[in-house]
Amino acid sequence: MSTKTILLFNSLKYSYFLFQGHTSTPNTTFTNIMAKLEANTTLQHLRNRYRLVIMNDDTYEEVVTFKLSRLSVYIVLSSIFVILVGLTVALIVFTPLKQYLPGYGSQGSHKELQFLKLKTDSLEQAMRFKDQYLLNLKKVLTGDVTVQYDTTVLNVSK
Repeated sequence: MSTKTILLFNSLKYSYFLFQGHTSTPNTTFTNIMAKLEANTTLQHLRNRYRLVIMNDDTYEEVVTFKLSRLSVYIVLSSIFVILVGLTVALIVFTPLKQYLPGYGSQGSHKELQFLKLKTDSLEQAMRFKDQYLLNLKKVLTGDVTVQYDTTVLNVSK
């Protein structure tokens, strides 16, 4: 903001203050009045009416006209947001989609999952043992066995 703009703005404030019938200019009163004025202008900006016109580009004919304010647009968009969030939560809570979220599910399904994990681990271990057994059996049948004794040979003098 330039200095001229600030001076003009301050003189307009002072003119409005004098227009209200105040003869003196105590600083606190002036500040209180301007605070009320700015609060009213903010509320007024929200309530200002605007017109939204949708026109046909070829014929310049008005197709639809809406009278809107910033406040009404804010309320409508907030309502749509709340409704969408509510529908999303309802969709997740009241349908089987909640089973796909971590931490949800019935206690029975958790127990069943633990049981299946334990059973899978034991089946994998049994398969490894069986594969090792078949590999050893194949070595014995083909004669590729190297004998390893369980005891150590001691040299005993006679």
